[in-house]
Amino acid sequence: MDTDDLTTKTYKAILGEAEKFHHDLTLQFGLLSYSCRDEAQFIKKSEALIAAIKKYNKADISDMFLGVPPPIDKLQEALDKMLYNISTLKR
Repeated sequence: MDTDDLTTKTYKAILGEAEKFHHDLTLQFGLLSYSCRDEAQFIKKSEALIAAIKKYNKADISDMFLGVPPPIDKLQEALDKMLYNISTLKR
């Protein structure tokens, strides 16, 4: 699926929040959408991706942000906000 197939609410909750933090984070979720068959799977895989990113070491984070890593505490805050947004989607 493409990100254009997401509802506005889901798009803002995940991709919009990622974009507020950093475009490179948004790219990770945009690419993820192509491996999903529908929005429900995208939400589930987004949660899994966030969990994985939260465990990344400094080198992984540097790679994800093309050699210019953001402060790890700020990244964690952004990921937590995305998880919160996802929890509201499930209500």
